[in-house]
Amino acid sequence: MAPPPLLLLKDIRLTFGGSPLLDGAEISVSAGERLGLVGRNGSGKSTLLKIAAGLVEADDGARFVQPGATIRYLPQEPDLSGFATTRAYVEAGLAPGDDEHRASYLLMALGLTGDEAPATLSGGEARRAALARTLAPEPDILLLDEPTNHLDLPAIEWLEAELKSSRSALVLISHDRRFLENLTRATLWLDRGRTRKLEKGFGAFEAWRDEQLAQEELERHKLDRQIEREKDWLRYGVTARRKRNMGRLRALDDLREKRRTQRKAQGSVQLTVTEGATSGALVVEAKRVSKAYDGRPIVADFSTRIARGDRIGLVGANGAGKTTLLNLLTGALAPDDGVIRVGANVEIATLDQKRASLDPSTTLRDALTHGRGDTVEVGGQTKHVVSYMKDFLFDPEQAGSPLSALSGGERGRLLLARALAQRSNLLVLDEPTNDLDLETLDLLQEMIGEYPGTVILVSHDRDFLDRTVDAVIASEGGGRWQEYAGGYADMIAQRGRGVDARGPAAATASEKPKPAASAAPPTARKKLSFKDQHALDTLPKRIEELEAEIARLAAKLADPQLYARDPKASAKTSDDLAKVETEKAAAEERWLELEMMREELAAG
Repeated sequence: MAPPPLLLLKDIRLTFGGSPLLDGAEISVSAGERLGLVGRNGSGKSTLLKIAAGLVEADDGARFVQPGATIRYLPQEPDLSGFATTRAYVEAGLAPGDDEHRASYLLMALGLTGDEAPATLSGGEARRAALARTLAPEPDILLLDEPTNHLDLPAIEWLEAELKSSRSALVLISHDRRFLENLTRATLWLDRGRTRKLEKGFGAFEAWRDEQLAQEELERHKLDRQIEREKDWLRYGVTARRKRNMGRLRALDDLREKRRTQRKAQGSVQLTVTEGATSGALVVEAKRVSKAYDGRPIVADFSTRIARGDRIGLVGANGAGKTTLLNLLTGALAPDDGVIRVGANVEIATLDQKRASLDPSTTLRDALTHGRGDTVEVGGQTKHVVSYMKDFLFDPEQAGSPLSALSGGERGRLLLARALAQRSNLLVLDEPTNDLDLETLDLLQEMIGEYPGTVILVSHDRDFLDRTVDAVIASEGGGRWQEYAGGYADMIAQRGRGVDARGPAAATASEKPKPAASAAPPTARKKLSFKDQHALDTLPKRIEELEAEIARLAAKLADPQLYARDPKASAKTSDDLAKVETEKAAAEERWLELEMMREELAAG
């Protein structure tokens, strides 16, 4: 017999503004369970976690906690007010008998001294202090709402190792796929107010979810067909005309009511990018560039060439200088030494991680149109602003709402909408994954893969990097930056470790025998990156097109009169044929390489 759950939520119902947010949701958490709670932004995940923590009371349903079981909850926006230092804040979360030394260890491991004044903390530092407070008591159950928000890669990998070694049960909300895959052994899907559980980790969830939605669509189609049959019977059936079979009429009404009350899955964000003119082959060139602040080198003697179509990821700990390097490469910041050359016809669209471009008093309509009318130019077409809002899952009623009323996820979608509406051939994305749900991340990855221009992005999301970039520029410390081919997992394979931590987190790695994130073995790739899969799917068609072009050029050169008639045209055709044959050979070689990689991954 299975042991009784430590925490149980049964038939939880909660309504906000007349619409049910939770409509029969359930959670069961047993000792040592590793549960991922997933769902769209706005589906009620954070609210359900707060109900589980006892911070919000449901309209209906039951909450049961085993007597003596301890629960600790990490909110998305921790409140440190009322405490003189971060150490005081963390120690206030300890119960009698808890180890105070563990609180000190966690603070130092997370890059804090314990003496920081809460009023001076950044969002990332406040999140680290809240993590230390939550983890220090080693409770029976950890309820973590987006624990990786505002954390850099070293902190994320350290936290992952810490949670893996913890004996606490875990309920985790996160948009970080790699984090979810590595930590969960079961997945709870909150969709349209109800929960469905998969007894497997997040790695198996998305395929299962798609099967569930496909089955649901099939059932909806069957129901529509059944309603049509009953309507035909009602119109033409002899029995219906003569006797008005009331039982069958009631059944038809029931079907109609069932169809009306079905809540369809929420739509997807529609990402369309506005393309600028084609840039030159060279987009950015840096030659021995250096930049320092207050004598501390941020970038030292760095050189690179970024060509049209490249996808470059910048990675490093917080404070390593990723945004500084990004600004240098795009010409927004002048170097102290060296030369930055931005190529011809480069048009830049930027997504700002700090949301600095958003005036809280501006309305959503004006933020999208820049205060100029009711239309937006997107992808070469003019769209009404309300239609464009719907593409990013905003309701028409929100058009006149101030930006201060938007959630973090909504602000993230708004910034994406603004960036993608700009004409560009260089897309600069600084932490684009912040506050985006998994489905929107999927579409953003797809958009980046199909974007015809060049992409430079900063991200702490390992899975996102693996799916989108073909090269990584990593901080090596002391202002040194090194470029590696491939995604984040490829960088680890070449470098032998992940991104290095800065400050106390790096200095205290030896204080407790925990596995250091930077020394962790590389995560094995389970599948091709999005870019590689896209290339594998599209290269055969491209090879066929190149073969057809080779045949056309060869037939043209076969004309014995061509050279005599037009020597320049003959020479150009010959050159074109050589170029196309070279491109075809490269495409065939790349396809063969990817096919072998796919077979190895399938076998492994």
